[in-house]
Amino acid sequence: MLSAYQIMWVLVFFDLPVGSKSERQKATGFRKLLLDEGFMMKQFSVYLRSVNNRTIANALAERIGRFVPPEGDISIMFFTDKQYGLTRNFYGKATKEVEKPPAQLVLF
Repeated sequence: MLSAYQIMWVLVFFDLPVGSKSERQKATGFRKLLLDEGFMMKQFSVYLRSVNNRTIANALAERIGRFVPPEGDISIMFFTDKQYGLTRNFYGKATKEVEKPPAQLVLF
């Protein structure tokens, strides 16, 4: 059984230039790559994914890092499921639930 201290959340947040058509295409391609890698969009430039352990999280970060557009500014952070469970989301005056890890493991 996986522990909340073993499961990792991978948080990718970025700032990509979108001034030219080529830059917009690269930014869209990068966002599509994140979705194809199993990330969900939290905000327009913030994506999340839950993985089983730190080894998988590191490999995923390395894979994402190879596709960063040349002008891109990308950061990747890691949180245990236990730490991420402390997240509080506020939308206007309402509070919403924190994202939960998928009920079923996704294998690639």
